[in-house]
Parts: sequence; structure tokens; C-alpha cells
Amino acid sequence: MAAPPSQTPEQLAANLEKAAAARAARSALKQRVKAGEVSLVAVLDAVDDVAQKLKVVALLESLPGVGKVKARRIMDDIGIADNRRVQGLGAQQKQAIVELLGR
Repeated sequence: MAAPPSQTPEQLAANLEKAAAARAARSALKQRVKAGEVSLVAVLDAVDDVAQKLKVVALLESLPGVGKVKARRIMDDIGIADNRRVQGLGAQQKQAIVELLGR
């Protein structure tokens, strides 16, 4: 396996800061979903990077009343892989999630 390209300390620090900001933004989105400020449909239809890069299982787990087991069961029933992100969902998969959860 090839070694990753070398980075200057400044590049590394900038990349780490960018990654931390992205994680914080995704976490804030999940908290807003959990609090009911943002609907499931709004996240599935969003075009911003924060929503698009969120894993589907994390989104489902952030919904009130849906835990780890129920989220994975829903994904299995619909046929969504565990590592799928929102941007990788098809229109029928999004519709199936909304119909199943009714939110």
C-alpha cells in the first residue's frame, strides 16, 4: 500500500481543523433533528454538504424513538447498506424511509 502524500504542518493543521468543523456541523444537524427543529424530509431533500455527507444510520438514530437496532432494521428492510450516506440514497429509498417513519 502506498504511503499517503506528505503534508506540511500547516496543511495538516488546516485539514484537521476542516475535518473537526465538518464533524461539529453534522453533530449539530443531528441534534436539531433530535430536538424536532428539522424534519427527516428536510434533511433527505437538503442539498448542502452537511446533510449530504451524513450517514443514513446516524440520521435515523437521531430521530426520536429510533435507536440503533430499529435504525438498522429499517435500513435492512429497505435495502440500504450500513455505510450509505444521504447523498447516495435513491429517490425510492428516500420515499420508503419517509413512508415507513411517517415524518
